[in-house]
Amino acid sequence: MKKNRKMLGNLLLLLTAVIWGTAFVGQRVGMDSIEPITFNAARMWLAAAAIGLVAFLTGKKSGPQEEKPAAGSADTREKAQERHKNTIIGGICCGSFLTAASLFQQMGVVYTTAGKAGFITAMYMLLVPIINFVLFKKKNTWLVWTGVLVGVLGMYLLCITDGFSLTYGDTLVCICALLFSGHILCCDHFVQLGNPIRISAIQFATAAVISSVAAFLVEEPSWQKIVSAAIPILYCGIVSGGIGYTLQMVAQKYTDPTIASLLMSLESVFAVIAGAILLGERMTARELAGCVIMFAAIVLVQIPLPERRR
Repeated sequence: MKKNRKMLGNLLLLLTAVIWGTAFVGQRVGMDSIEPITFNAARMWLAAAAIGLVAFLTGKKSGPQEEKPAAGSADTREKAQERHKNTIIGGICCGSFLTAASLFQQMGVVYTTAGKAGFITAMYMLLVPIINFVLFKKKNTWLVWTGVLVGVLGMYLLCITDGFSLTYGDTLVCICALLFSGHILCCDHFVQLGNPIRISAIQFATAAVISSVAAFLVEEPSWQKIVSAAIPILYCGIVSGGIGYTLQMVAQKYTDPTIASLLMSLESVFAVIAGAILLGERMTARELAGCVIMFAAIVLVQIPLPERRR
């Protein structure tokens, strides 16, 4: 049963990567008529509304049992209150990480190439196991570490087409990758303690508020711009934001954060494929090799190792 849940979690994360990868097409099209932070704020509000409705409907159906646990049951009133508290705290923490990572990424892209930004951002798949080991003393098998290193090689071939050097923009994107690592670990922690769907709804509400404040401070948002980019915002808000990040929340309850980061990093692969299919962008032999290596890394970390005898 545990293996089946882990497999289901991994499949949901793979679907999440497909959704996020195709969303890059919507984001690219949307940038033709709206500023990036305003676009991000609009999609976050839309995602918050969509997932908030789902959280309300599911909570209405199961809420009474959670709020008033039966006498003698394992879920006592104190545990229900603690779960509610962790849901709120988790949503705010995850939303803060998500917003900060997105803003640093957007600022970094202004000063560096999209390929380098994509490569550096995807380094969260390497940072997650390192942070997990340093801060939480959580060990990974040699097979997982090998898969991470192979994934880094595949991401390099996929994203980097010229010489690699660290600039001001690259530094900002490095901070973005670190923040995305924090987001993954934050999700991994709180989904075990709270309600994943409600955490996702609070996450988007938090991100929407912070992004809106940032947009009014540095950009000139208007309804006309939002309407002109309505279709990309709808897709990125409901599908990529609402569905994608909620799938991440639910799936991470059943899988390891290191494997989760590897699976979600496949969004870069699907972004290249979606660009080739929907925007007519051509993939080079180098990019195709990067995609194949990335998929190989994902398969590698799924191979079970025989348990050592006591």
